[in-house]
Amino acid sequence: MEAKKIKEADNQSVKPQEKTHSGCVGIIQPVQDALYVLSGKWKLPIIISLTFGNKRFGEMSKEIPKITDRMLSKELRELEMNQLVKRTVYDSIPVVVEYSLTDYGKTLNPAIEELYKWGKAHRQRIMGKG
Repeated sequence: MEAKKIKEADNQSVKPQEKTHSGCVGIIQPVQDALYVLSGKWKLPIIISLTFGNKRFGEMSKEIPKITDRMLSKELRELEMNQLVKRTVYDSIPVVVEYSLTDYGKTLNPAIEELYKWGKAHRQRIMGKG
């Protein structure tokens, strides 16, 4: 982490240079919570897919390479349970189900942007590809 202050949700700041147990735990726990919710191979690709607009199940299945329908269904349920994704069922014939990011889910956009930048730079650094 940079020497910048890391802002916690309760607006307290912790300087990474402060070598205290509580300072370290204050950073680790929220990061672990985030990783717990976003862990796995498929959650971030699903969220990224939905940042480009609302999608039906089949659209996401085609857009995310190698994900099985069973896994997509499981991950969507977990993301919905964590209030990141909203499932809307339209009363039509046939029934249409659409998925979208909640406002809370959209708060991940800055983190995804930073992961994208870091991943691109890392790929360039390690593999010389961009």
